[in-house]
Amino acid sequence: MVNAGLGGWPARRAVMSPGRTAFVFRDRPTTYGEVHDRTARLAARLRAAGVGKGDRVAYLGPNHPAFVETMFAAHVLGAIFVPLNFRLAAPEIDYMLGHSGASVLVYAPECAAVVRAAEKAPGTVVAVGEPAAGELAYEDWLASGDPSPIDTEVSLDDVACILYTSGTTGRPKGAMLTHGNLVWNCYNLLVGVDVAGDEVTLVSAPLFHVAALNQCLLPTFLKGGCSVIMPSWDVDECLDLIERHRVTWMFGVTAMFAALSQSPRWDAADLSSVRSLMSGGAPVPPSLIHTYQERGLVFCQGYGLTETAPGATFLEAAESERKAGSAGVPVFFTGVRCVRTDLTDTAPGEPGEVIIKGPNVTPGYWNAPDATRSAFTDDGWFRSGDLAHVDAEGYFYIVDRVKDMFISGGENVYPAEVEAAIFEHPAVTEAAVVGVPDTRWGEVGRAFVITAPGAALDLAELRSFLGTRLAKYKIPVYLDVVDELPRTGSNKVQKARLRAVPLSPPAS
Repeated sequence: MVNAGLGGWPARRAVMSPGRTAFVFRDRPTTYGEVHDRTARLAARLRAAGVGKGDRVAYLGPNHPAFVETMFAAHVLGAIFVPLNFRLAAPEIDYMLGHSGASVLVYAPECAAVVRAAEKAPGTVVAVGEPAAGELAYEDWLASGDPSPIDTEVSLDDVACILYTSGTTGRPKGAMLTHGNLVWNCYNLLVGVDVAGDEVTLVSAPLFHVAALNQCLLPTFLKGGCSVIMPSWDVDECLDLIERHRVTWMFGVTAMFAALSQSPRWDAADLSSVRSLMSGGAPVPPSLIHTYQERGLVFCQGYGLTETAPGATFLEAAESERKAGSAGVPVFFTGVRCVRTDLTDTAPGEPGEVIIKGPNVTPGYWNAPDATRSAFTDDGWFRSGDLAHVDAEGYFYIVDRVKDMFISGGENVYPAEVEAAIFEHPAVTEAAVVGVPDTRWGEVGRAFVITAPGAALDLAELRSFLGTRLAKYKIPVYLDVVDELPRTGSNKVQKARLRAVPLSPPAS
C-alpha cells in the first residue's frame, strides 16, 4: 500500500479485525469491515466527482458515522478534509467554504437551512438527509460506488485536514494538519494513555473539534477499539450510554464534566466500566477534579491546541492525584517550553508563554502566509499565546490566555485562577471572569456566573467568600448572574462577547 496516510487505515483495520465493532451510533454497530467497504465506495464516488489529491472535501453536521466515512474517503484519494462547525451561521460557513476552496460538501439534515443560504456552496453537494434539487442523497450515492480498493500515494508530509480555529475575534484561520501531525499525535497519546484493543470510547464532544477527533476517535480506531458516537452532548444520554455500552474512556471539557457531576443521577450512576477520563480545552478547577476522584475515577488533564493536533502536555494517570490541576509534562515526542518575552526559559513558578515544537505541530495556516510567519519563532517554535508556569519537577500549570490576562493596580490577574476559586462556591455551576476598564485601577474583574437551580448569589457574598482565597486585587468588582455563557463550537467561553456586555455600576 503506497498510501502512508490515514486513508489506508480502514483497509489495514479491515485486514486485522474485520468483525470488530468500529462505531456505535444510536445503538447501531458498524464493523471495521463495513467501514472499509463504505469508505471505498464513497472514495470511488468522490473520485468520479472530480476529487483528487490536494482537493478539499468539507463536512458540515453533528457527530455521525458519515463524518468519519467522508474523512477517510477523502484521505483515500489524498484529498484534504475540512470539518466545519455546525453551530456557525451561514455567512461564517460561506467564508470557510470559499476560503478553503472545497469542491464537495457533505452535510447533515440539521444544517440544511445554512447550506441553502450559502452563496459559495461547492459544485457537488451531498445530503445525509433528504436532498434538495441538484443535491445527491448520501446513502444512495455511496451505495452505487465501486468497492474496489483505491491506493493513492500519500506521504506523512501531505496535508490531511484544515481545521478552522474558533474565531473568537476576527476571521478564523484554517490550521493545516498533515497526516504526520495526526499520526504523531496518536503516538504521543498512546504513550501516555493505555488505550486497549477492547477500548469503548465515548465520543461526546463535537468531532469538528480537534480533541474529539484526534485525541479520542483516531487513537481508538488505530487500536481497533469501539467508538460510541453521540450526536450531541446530553447529560442523561451520556450516563445512559456509559451504562449500556460499558464505556471505558471519554474526553470532555470542563463544562461537560461539571454538568455530569451536578446531575441528580450522579451519585447512583453506574460508572464502574470507566477506566479513565480526559479533559482539555481550558484549565479544570481542582475542586471538580476532586469530585471525580472521590468517585474513584481517574481524571487526567492535557493541554494542547488545534495547531498541535492537539496534544502538547499530558498528566498521566499515575500522577493524577499528586499533581491534580496540572496539565502534565510534555508529551513523549514533542518539545514544550515556558518562556519570557525574550524567549529565555522561565524559572520554576514564573509565568511565561508556552511554545511548542515537534512532529505534531502544524506547518501553518491555509492561504495565510503572514499569519503562519507570526505564529512561529525564528527557530521554529510555535507560539501558543497561552500563559503557564512550570514547577520544579517540570509539570506545566496553564494559567490563562495571554489576551485574557488583565492588569489591576499594576498586578497581573489571571482569570482562570479567579474562576477556579469562584467555582468552589456551592451556589456556582459555571463562572467566567474578564477584565473591564476602571478609572482608579486601570482594570478590574467582572464575573459572569451561572448558579445552581434554586440558588442565589450576590456580589457581597461572593466577595466575602473569595476574601480568604484570593488577594484583594483579584476579587471581581462586578458580578453578573446569567442563564448561560456564550461559547464557541468547541465549548470555550467567548470572552470577547462578555467584554462587550454593557456595564452597570457596581453595588455600593
